[in-house]
Amino acid sequence: MNFERFEKQLAFILEADKEKNILRQTHLSNHGRRENDAEHAWHMAMMIYLLKEYANEEFDVARAMMMALIHDVVEIDAGDTYAYDPKAAESQKEREEKAAERIFGMLPMDQMQELRGLFEEFEEGTSPEAKFAKAMDNFQPLLLNNSNGGSDWREHGVKKSQVLKRHGNTALGSEVIGEYSRELIEKNVREGNIKDE
Repeated sequence: MNFERFEKQLAFILEADKEKNILRQTHLSNHGRRENDAEHAWHMAMMIYLLKEYANEEFDVARAMMMALIHDVVEIDAGDTYAYDPKAAESQKEREEKAAERIFGMLPMDQMQELRGLFEEFEEGTSPEAKFAKAMDNFQPLLLNNSNGGSDWREHGVKKSQVLKRHGNTALGSEVIGEYSRELIEKNVREGNIKDE
């Protein structure tokens, strides 16, 4: 048997393992250590499955879960871009496109096209799957920050307008989760964890 295809898949699998080394600014619930990208992706995928009934429209759950699992693989090369860092956001798209080319390019052509397509679909955020996956990408760190008494927001001096802007598209995937997110944001503003303006 020719193992070329299998070995390409294994190379990608081992490369994806590096996502466990990319630390995010968000801490685990109840004041744990900083989470890594792989944990964030796993948590999002679980949330997509468990909270699917709150989506605005029917969607392919497995497709959305796969988007969640691969959406930050590019950060192996590009690094994590903190949601409230406008300077880092300026070069984010360029860094992530270059990383996507290399990392997804490790796969056999058909899987490269499939996963790169899912990554692009997530980034565009227009399909029902991408809208719900993006809602979870916003909601997951919000839940963790809230469980930690807003310590990550306080540490970075995050303002209400920044958090509202970040969560502006959550309701596109789920109006229910969008409303709940706004209530959590207001609660954290009242508690002084997010700066009111």
